[in-house]
Amino acid sequence: MRDFLPEDVRRREYVIGIIKRVYERYGFEPLETPAAENLETLLGKYGEEGNKLIFKILRRGEHEATGQADLALRYDLTVPLARVVAQYQAKLPRPFKRYQIQPVWRADRPGRGRFREFYQCDVDSLGSTSPLVEAELCGAVSDALTELGFKGFRFRINHRRRLTRLLRAFRIPPELHERALVALDKLDKVGPDGVAAELRNGGLGADSVKAFLAFYGLVQTAPGTYGADVSLLALDMSESASSNTMAESDEMSAAENLRAILELTKGTSAESRMHYDPFLARGLSYYTGAIMEVNVADLAGSLGGGGRYDNLVGMFSGQHIPACGFSLGLERILVVMTERGMFPPSLATSPADVMVATFDAAGAGPAMRVAGVLRGAGLRVMVYPDPDRIGRQIKYADGRGIPFVAILGEDEIKAGTVTVKNLARQTQRTYQQSAAGAAIREALTGRG
Repeated sequence: MRDFLPEDVRRREYVIGIIKRVYERYGFEPLETPAAENLETLLGKYGEEGNKLIFKILRRGEHEATGQADLALRYDLTVPLARVVAQYQAKLPRPFKRYQIQPVWRADRPGRGRFREFYQCDVDSLGSTSPLVEAELCGAVSDALTELGFKGFRFRINHRRRLTRLLRAFRIPPELHERALVALDKLDKVGPDGVAAELRNGGLGADSVKAFLAFYGLVQTAPGTYGADVSLLALDMSESASSNTMAESDEMSAAENLRAILELTKGTSAESRMHYDPFLARGLSYYTGAIMEVNVADLAGSLGGGGRYDNLVGMFSGQHIPACGFSLGLERILVVMTERGMFPPSLATSPADVMVATFDAAGAGPAMRVAGVLRGAGLRVMVYPDPDRIGRQIKYADGRGIPFVAILGEDEIKAGTVTVKNLARQTQRTYQQSAAGAAIREALTGRG
């Protein structure tokens, strides 16, 4: 858990503001859900490993000593969304397109760029099985990252049905598929040997692990590069869609579905960034179809990811409602942008455009009135609260990066004027109080 100082908050709001504007350009609507959900709502949706990371809230009173819990802090924004859609489906349009930017919590031991409390920037579309949904999500995420200043990023894409077939080829029994996918999801962090160790610890036999390593050796083209787009055409993915995971209108093979998504991203900013990755797994158990992650060069892990989860809403409503979403990790984005100096210089700015300074306590009332006039002109204004020496007040303003100081002495108060000092140029000029705001705004425009 962390505190956010003013500069941190400005950076967070800058990133969130850009992401919101992009998502709204794509027709997504805002949604918020409570921090706490019923524990039963969350359990069983993230797999065995995910269940262990849920922050449980102990019952109060007589149950507190027993350690029982009936509530939990939300683990992600996707399961709460599925619960909302099931609960309010009569009031929601179909398709329903929403974005949600809120904190989530995980009882983890986080590494660099990860925290127990962190914000996710989710964008989801529910009600359609069309591959256009995945393509549009990648386009929206690509636009958001581009507007934030990212250049060397790319999308990795795979399909859960392709992975299921792959696991069968490794002779991994169905009851161990979930554990195997969690291990596979860690490939870029622990490497093939680390994944193999996790597979062995999960109960896989030596033959299955050997098959995995052999397949990895066949498709790896370079360290950290897991195949090229041509691999998609070479793989035999002609198995038909199963009726319990995909609608009749979407009875495409996994490879056909991926080809359709890649084709539909043409003409979007994501087009040249799409790469098929046969080892992308996504560890969450609710994914049913295409899965995606977005990565930047020289950074372990991803900036975000998502995929299709056509069965999740039905766990709450009993009805089949197809869905797909993508989640950007705000903290990861902030870490990368800070390390690479990607924030505009204006974000390191001061809390105000001008500070009003007075010589003595008698000037407090006039200072408040002048501040009101300046705020009415659209300026950010701070009033220095104490009658310190003018030199000390000016030093304070300069130290905070406030570019102008409006000085109110006895003469200015009597004449209805104010002396404005430009700290960068070390010049000053006296204006009528009613004209000072426009003069400062013009000077600010000249500074760029």
